[in-house]
Amino acid sequence: MTTDVIRQITDRIAPEYEQIFPRETTERIVVESLNTLTEQATVTAWLPTFAERFARDRLRALAKNEHLFDDERPAVLFLCVHNAGRSQMAAGLLRHLSGGAIAVFSGGSEPASEINPVAVQAMAEIGIDITNEFPKPWTNEVVGAVDVVVSMGCGDACPVLPGKRYVDWELEDPAGKPIDVVRRVRDEIGKRVGDLIAVLGVEPRSV
Repeated sequence: MTTDVIRQITDRIAPEYEQIFPRETTERIVVESLNTLTEQATVTAWLPTFAERFARDRLRALAKNEHLFDDERPAVLFLCVHNAGRSQMAAGLLRHLSGGAIAVFSGGSEPASEINPVAVQAMAEIGIDITNEFPKPWTNEVVGAVDVVVSMGCGDACPVLPGKRYVDWELEDPAGKPIDVVRRVRDEIGKRVGDLIAVLGVEPRSV
């Protein structure tokens, strides 16, 4: 990415955190986020947009870790291998069903280059749009900022930090599967997300 793109993204984000972090910290996170996503990208048209969102997530998490950000919502991180199917569907369902009352993150141990289009289709069938989501790795900032880490098949690659609640959901991998299989996985995730919302004490919305 060019220095102009880095400067433009930093210019948009820095004012939001100028009372928390120096501009140099914001720029560093932007550069790291761009570099990380560039390594896995096959199509770069949306890369600056995705990198900006990734950087925002990381900065918000970093501020929360350092007790510099006032966000009392419970936070959940969904992890799978590619961050392209199960974890993205779970994140979409939790965002929708919690109505924003839960901070939601997702990541992968080996992020894919794009979201599974069949997962996107299955979610669209129940009125949840995940077309603007993108695979990304988990980061130490985000893991440190969440209350619950939900693992979906990333095994030993999933990060383990003390003081976190860890939940392992054994779910079929929807990668390369037909829509009927992906619907079944989606519905199972929906049930588990509903249970998680109840545990976190949030009143769920209907799909």
